[in-house]
Amino acid sequence: MVAFRNTDASGRTTGLLFRCILYCLLALGLIIFDKRYDHLGQIRRLLSIVAYPVQVAVASPFEGWDWFRQSVSSRETLRADKAQLEGELRLANFRLQRYEALEAEAQRLRALRENTVGVANRFVIGDIMDLDIDAFRERVLVDKGAHDGVFVGQAVLDAGGVFGQVARVEQLTSEVILVSDAAHAIPVQVNRNGLRTIAVGTGDTGHLKLPYLSTSADVIAGDLLVTSGLGGGFPAGYPVGTVAEVKRDPAQSLAEVEVRPAAALDRSRELMFVWPKADAPPSPAAQSAQAQAQAPATPTPKAPPPKAQPPKPQPPKPQTPSPPQGAPKK
Repeated sequence: MVAFRNTDASGRTTGLLFRCILYCLLALGLIIFDKRYDHLGQIRRLLSIVAYPVQVAVASPFEGWDWFRQSVSSRETLRADKAQLEGELRLANFRLQRYEALEAEAQRLRALRENTVGVANRFVIGDIMDLDIDAFRERVLVDKGAHDGVFVGQAVLDAGGVFGQVARVEQLTSEVILVSDAAHAIPVQVNRNGLRTIAVGTGDTGHLKLPYLSTSADVIAGDLLVTSGLGGGFPAGYPVGTVAEVKRDPAQSLAEVEVRPAAALDRSRELMFVWPKADAPPSPAAQSAQAQAQAPATPTPKAPPPKAQPPKPQPPKPQTPSPPQGAPKK
């Protein structure tokens, strides 16, 4: 290599081009050698093990600072996210409660509508406004009255069955007496065998009784009681309750029968006033036609009587002269 070295006029050593070419050829040869035989891989792995602590020592301060900054920002972000999620959760719970209430109300209304299929020609659904339930009275105030066509004695149902009967009607409200009221009685029959009797209230919303059945009556626990339709107050076939217990005392002539009401007397919020098909009020068109038919007829002007014509003059009849007195008759 000394032979290839020379010095220019300024005294600097030349041959840089030769050394650059030499190093490039050496590097190219190492690359080819490593590609073919992979002898330098072990050397690189050993050097990476030696250099790893240096890399960690150099990168640790920067990684520590990034971790600290992310920790602080992450806690603030988590707090903000937590507050936002809590607000969304409260709103979602509120909406879920409302949806559940609406779903339950829709189910009750569908059940009420199904109760009138084939029996009632018209129905009106009302909401309970006030309760008057104590040991002596079991009545509710409903937001439907005479304005909606409600009348005294009308049957009132809920989704389970017979709820009660209209006891008093105002213009916009009505008072309904429950079937469990001690002063209320309803004609019923056993759905299994058609046995007719009367169910009487006990003053307890969870119990009715059948006080007029003899000990030999064919009634057992679990029998379904439905309205018999007698008396015209309730349409036939609506569930009134289920026989809960039958007590027969040989020393008594009447049995003690307890009935569990089919209607949710202490839980219902929507009630249905029904008009049976035979007693249903006419439609508005029929009412208007009936009103027109009952309206007094408008008097039509009479034609003036014909004027009397004066009698025509008749020619005088010829009169035969009477003979003079004393003259002889021919």
